[in-house]
Amino acid sequence: MTLSDASVLTVILNWRTPEMTLRSAKSAIREMVDIRGKIIIVDNDSGDGSFETMSSAIADAAWAQDRITVVQSGHNGGFGAGNNFGILHAGSENYDFIYVLNSDAFPDPDSIVRLRDHMSQNPKVGISGSYIHGEDGAAHLTAFRFPSIWGELEGAARVGAVSRILEKHIVPLPIPPVTTQVDWLSGASIMFRRDMLEQIGLFDETFFLYFEETDLCLRAARAGWQCDYVRASEVTHIGSVSTGMKTWERMPTYWFDSRLYFFRRNHGGLYTFCATLMHVLGVLLCKLRRTIARKPSLDPDGFLWDLIKHYFKTAFTRTPRERSDIPRIKPRKEAIS
Repeated sequence: MTLSDASVLTVILNWRTPEMTLRSAKSAIREMVDIRGKIIIVDNDSGDGSFETMSSAIADAAWAQDRITVVQSGHNGGFGAGNNFGILHAGSENYDFIYVLNSDAFPDPDSIVRLRDHMSQNPKVGISGSYIHGEDGAAHLTAFRFPSIWGELEGAARVGAVSRILEKHIVPLPIPPVTTQVDWLSGASIMFRRDMLEQIGLFDETFFLYFEETDLCLRAARAGWQCDYVRASEVTHIGSVSTGMKTWERMPTYWFDSRLYFFRRNHGGLYTFCATLMHVLGVLLCKLRRTIARKPSLDPDGFLWDLIKHYFKTAFTRTPRERSDIPRIKPRKEAIS
């Protein structure tokens, strides 16, 4: 397979942001002009006319080049389920790479082809992701270590002394200046090798939102695939438009559900208990420090109580079901070397 032969399926998930999604698709199709492939826009059952608005716009848009399809998922199962729907909608079409792009993310020049070419040249790389920056040019944290017990303590404490001691466990990595292997990447602009997805499956749809890309990257790592942050691929990202995360007054239940499921599914009950205990300790340290300094809390209202209550309410329910229910792509008839 030469670089110019490798094909890409781009999936963009919409939830009540049709105009922004169309802007994202327009940016993506510009970057795919010399790439074999197509774009699928999935409306995740927005219920606000998004599907009709986007379908009409794409039908009338010369820039769509007959390479964009708008589909309706019929059910809002979350980020993973919506993207799975788009990937599976391609059916038996043999795309070499699957590119997932947020509806509020806009590929900069050559961003998609640089991810594709990097993966074409490095067959052990199963996942690659972009350097993400805001509209103001400020870099976003998009490369990470896997969550861990000590990472939970450090992330919740927000205390300099704790961070220095636990430096090797800090989940967000400093912005890598060059292409670098990492544990996991933000799902705002991320490319997957089809052969890898055939092996490990798509997103686990138990996650409604958050931790789904972390989980998929962990499954890939355990199967021997590499995850690379590709510095030369740049994407502009607004962030949290659909989720409203920047304005949360209270952490939504699905965040607690996803966090608990990630730890239980991948590390077991005892590890989950220790991770949660460290998170609680970290929050208490943060509260103590900020109380002494007479500063307001950094967490959403009721976060600590919600975390503890959620853990004891759900941690001792039945163990997570087996992975056999994760959607899978049918293997291609002809393997691509």
